[in-house]
Amino acid sequence: MRKIRIKHHKIVFTSFILILFVLSFLYYDLIFKTSFAKDSFSNQVVKIAEQNENPIFKIQKIIIYSSANAIDKSENESLQDLSILQYSDIAIYLDNTSTIYDITNENTVKELYIDNIHISTGSDKGHQYVNYKNALDFAKYKEIKELNNDKIEYTIVNTNDENNHTDYEVPTFYTDCSNPITLEYMNEDIITNYATSSDSNTISFNGKVLQEAGIDLQDVNYTLNFTIHLVNNLNETFICPVRLQVDLTGNDGGIYKGYKYDNTSVSGYEYNFIKIV
Repeated sequence: MRKIRIKHHKIVFTSFILILFVLSFLYYDLIFKTSFAKDSFSNQVVKIAEQNENPIFKIQKIIIYSSANAIDKSENESLQDLSILQYSDIAIYLDNTSTIYDITNENTVKELYIDNIHISTGSDKGHQYVNYKNALDFAKYKEIKELNNDKIEYTIVNTNDENNHTDYEVPTFYTDCSNPITLEYMNEDIITNYATSSDSNTISFNGKVLQEAGIDLQDVNYTLNFTIHLVNNLNETFICPVRLQVDLTGNDGGIYKGYKYDNTSVSGYEYNFIKIV
């Protein structure tokens, strides 16, 4: 039997090392790296869960006041060219003392903003948007501006002196969470060019106008989604996604009676601020 003789030992050895290296790389990339990523992700999830078992910040209560209005665009205010709108004032109260009873750097707010705003309604009637509402104007109609971007940034009040010199027409929040986050939802131009009937020269400038104009409340019920972000004075970051399903109907007539007021104390994991690791 003839023996096979290898003349280029160095080439064979180099090729063997190269193949071994490629196999080692593939094992690391396809198996070890994937396994390590899974373990790292699992550890991260466990760490987040442990840190949020006793949340520092959570939503305690949500108040929603809903009404409507009519903007008279006719000459001499003759009520023959009305634009009908519906609005809701929203106050979100935070609890920052259920886990930490004293006011510390850990449970006070350094930064606060809202983004990821999304609105859906029961129909395509009207034009909807959300912005900050001055708490001093809560539960009364006041025109708000539409956002230029998808973000509401709050000025943080830290001292009594700052409080005395703060312009509350801009988004404002107290560092100790003693005031609510206030917003206004607006649905304007639900009906345009609306005119009162010939035998009537009056109209209701509240929720009753929706009934007078024949607006079905199912068409203007809405769901509002957004995310609250905050940073405490230890520079730790927290988020809380919020989903509000607002039903303007009711056994007593709902908003048709003039306004609808909902005051709800909330609880549950979905109302806790999650600490971002």
